[in-house]
Amino acid sequence: MTLHGIEVREKALALLRGGMRNAEVARRLNIPEGTVGYWLHRERARQGTLPGRPEHPCPRCDGRELDEAAYAYLLGLYLGDGHIVQYSGHRVPNLMITCSEDWPGLIDACEAAMRAVFPENSVCRVRKTGCRNVKVYSLHLECLFPQHGPGKKHNRRIALTPWQQRIVDRYPWELIRGLVHSDGCRITNWTVRVVGGRRKRYEYPRYLFANKSQDILRLYTEALDKAGVEWKMACRPTGVHDVSVARRASVALMDAHIGPKH
Repeated sequence: MTLHGIEVREKALALLRGGMRNAEVARRLNIPEGTVGYWLHRERARQGTLPGRPEHPCPRCDGRELDEAAYAYLLGLYLGDGHIVQYSGHRVPNLMITCSEDWPGLIDACEAAMRAVFPENSVCRVRKTGCRNVKVYSLHLECLFPQHGPGKKHNRRIALTPWQQRIVDRYPWELIRGLVHSDGCRITNWTVRVVGGRRKRYEYPRYLFANKSQDILRLYTEALDKAGVEWKMACRPTGVHDVSVARRASVALMDAHIGPKH
């Protein structure tokens, strides 16, 4: 490794202050361009003039336009399989939605919603065993997801703010879709009946949504009511509640707006 003296470094910095580009300074002084860039970075850090990465405008703080349909869907995913994390040493928190590898279409839909809600932020997928974590980093995550807090969601109160409620009222199907894609499914039940002395198998589809949080269950069933969907609820011994949609007309409505995961 070639060491360059203080005199060469000061000459390089003087040329940079005069407006010369890194590459030209490197050629003139016959030193690597990376060294010039490193010296410039150290000088700016010493002076406190390092260029920052400005945070993108927020719909709540700055009045940026929000894709409300995409937001309602992403809110449903967040309430089911999402959480906000800020790792030690990281300046910016991230919203992470965990999606099963069994449903690649769901992963695509999640990423598309994140990009629509955060159009200027980077969205990425992180591979984990059997799943993908779809992530976006922003300083304004808690502005858009004020339900964030310590502990599990079913152990704390989950309530929509008035501005969130207005969006959900306009886009109930998008919230329902996000909740079903996270903690719900479309299944086919079957039963056997004796008709004319012969056993006959009947199959019928239904939608199930399972959750422990009474607040999230209420948000889901209220959205179903707004959408005109009939439902029934049952409680397991574990405390998990199942919301079932089995009436033919209601299943047809769900199929038209949601359909099975893919």
